[in-house]
Amino acid sequence: MTDDRSAPDGPAANPEEAAEAAARHRDLQHETRAREAAGPGEPPLRHAPQTGARDYPPAPQPAQHQEKPGREAALDPQPMCDAPYWRGSGKLEGMSALVTGGDSGIGRAVAVLFAREGADVAVAYLDEHEDAEETRRLVEAENRRCLLIPGDIGDAEHCEAAVSRTAKAFGGLDVLVNNAAFQLHAKDFEALPPEQVEETLRTNLMGLFHMSQAAARRLPEGGAIVNSGSVAGLRGSGGAVDYSTSKGGIHAFTQSLAQTLLPRGIRVNAVAPGPVWTPLNPADRGAEGVKHFGENSPMGRPAQPEELAPAYLFLASPQMSSYVTGTILPVTGGG
Repeated sequence: MTDDRSAPDGPAANPEEAAEAAARHRDLQHETRAREAAGPGEPPLRHAPQTGARDYPPAPQPAQHQEKPGREAALDPQPMCDAPYWRGSGKLEGMSALVTGGDSGIGRAVAVLFAREGADVAVAYLDEHEDAEETRRLVEAENRRCLLIPGDIGDAEHCEAAVSRTAKAFGGLDVLVNNAAFQLHAKDFEALPPEQVEETLRTNLMGLFHMSQAAARRLPEGGAIVNSGSVAGLRGSGGAVDYSTSKGGIHAFTQSLAQTLLPRGIRVNAVAPGPVWTPLNPADRGAEGVKHFGENSPMGRPAQPEELAPAYLFLASPQMSSYVTGTILPVTGGG
């Protein structure tokens, strides 16, 4: 007896076409299984696609390690921060900015691009004086003023003094970029010392909090705060639990402070970079880890700092992002 529930309601409109489609499906299935049984064959060549205005060095880099806090002057190859193909158009004309961690890496590239767009720039840094002087040279080469402010951003009094000095030197403060960070990979979570966790949170979260609080007292309507988050704050990182936690906190801080300051006309956003070639890397990892840094990203290489700077400029400029606040902007190279 036929089960009517499994029988079709009527014949197909074109039974021959349906049979041909089913046969094609089987043929494709058999071809795929035959390829898989034959093995993967030669893997495709791994290369770093070049998608920018100039070519960027692929991984691997020379194996190297530095003592903290790391020096850009000793990094090989030197990070690319000057964005020679970028033409300024006054997107920050007449404004002033304070960039923490501005002596090197992303911070230096941001300082240079901000200056090219018309801003005077104060650079807050720990004690990497040689690197900071090079940043000052690059900013002044753009015909803008540069103020160097060494010190520990984990100290609230220093943050207040840095903001005050910037506002006094430039006649105000329009943009704060919270970029300085501490990072130290540690594979063994159970052995992660509380002193390291405290230092990570003190620098990355409390420093950002203190600096933002001091800046918020002075930023005018139309001002902006741009924070450096991380892909590690979006997805986590098994070898950097404390760092990832701090970066996830920065993302939450950004979205919360954006709601708090928007009634005053102050925008707050963050950039979440993927791997970027900066002194943070050889001062964080062992030499072999640095050699392969960024190699597994879809781009096949770490970003260069000048590739990140335009994202910070976009979020800082009232000409470009007046309707953007509370946003975490990923710049991860497709990862």
